[in-house]
Amino acid sequence: MRGLGPGTVAWPLLIALTVPATALLLWLHAPAALMLGPLVAGIVFASWGGQVRFPVSIFAVAQGIVGCMIARMVPLSIMGDILGHWVLFSTGVVSVLVASCLLGWAMTRLQMLPGTTALWGISPGAASVMTFMAEAYGADIRLVALMQYLRIFLVAGIAALVARMFGVSSSYGAAAIVWFPEVHWLPLAETLALAILGPLAARVLSIPAGAFLVPLVVGIGLTHFGWMTIELPTWLLAASYALVGWNVGLRFTRPLLVHAARALPRILVCTLLLIAICGGIAALFVVVAGVDPLTAYLATSPGGSDSIAIIAASTNCDVSFVMAMQTVRMIAVLLLAPVLTKFIAERVHVPPSAPPSVPPSGRGMAAREDER
Repeated sequence: MRGLGPGTVAWPLLIALTVPATALLLWLHAPAALMLGPLVAGIVFASWGGQVRFPVSIFAVAQGIVGCMIARMVPLSIMGDILGHWVLFSTGVVSVLVASCLLGWAMTRLQMLPGTTALWGISPGAASVMTFMAEAYGADIRLVALMQYLRIFLVAGIAALVARMFGVSSSYGAAAIVWFPEVHWLPLAETLALAILGPLAARVLSIPAGAFLVPLVVGIGLTHFGWMTIELPTWLLAASYALVGWNVGLRFTRPLLVHAARALPRILVCTLLLIAICGGIAALFVVVAGVDPLTAYLATSPGGSDSIAIIAASTNCDVSFVMAMQTVRMIAVLLLAPVLTKFIAERVHVPPSAPPSVPPSGRGMAAREDER
């Protein structure tokens, strides 16, 4: 498959890799198998040199459908949960931001990666923003991109393993799946309208991560007041989960991996340290606030929100708490992380890395609706 372009053969090959990977994870009762299988297949496919094309709008709709799925599960009281536990939420969000800034600063000072690469790459979200801002501050933007999307991959994989550790199995057991259930067409049409118009409105209004957030927030309100019923048949959810998984997996192209080969152990150390610190914050939630371990871990995991949403929905954790914390953190990261990282980068005196080339454009990937 060396050099396989985005032609008619590419899609069948990607699907041929996805089906057995997903089937194996379903057989193992892995949480979020319908997303993790395509994610793994996308990594294998892209690392072999494969390329596929699908419009950004298709991925935005997939994110919108995931937002609708969570809206169906999360009550309107989510805002009351945030206000009622504002100390807990503030502590969680601020702790993750502070930990990532300190970790990035220390690794930059130790020159574990060229220039200020570690500082920009370790940010727990805002992947596109951090990647494009990094070049002006002496960072290797190819490594920054790899760190950001490797973090999303590792968070998703480790979160699924943690769910299994606590005895949680996928709600999509292989024997229990009904791929084509009876469909109520009017609620399905309403759901699709929200999944399409929500991302479109977010794009027009320039709302970061809006493809996921707008259908989530609007869906919670509409369903709470009985103005719509969210209808999501299994086949539609599976297709959306696959697009979310492919969107991450297809970023791990061969040129990017070859460029990062020498730095990969250090990138893994950076990323795993951040995940471990967030795990420590989750442990404090368990001990101090009595939050159950799985809910605490998923709530404090450092992105991406759509992946965590899919995993949370396939377990018996407190989905409302998880998504409230993830949403607050995502907004805080989008508003504060670029500013804080720029502030620190301007004060860390390190020799810049060699001028990097622009990272792979993601041709064939769904780009840029993932401000995580």
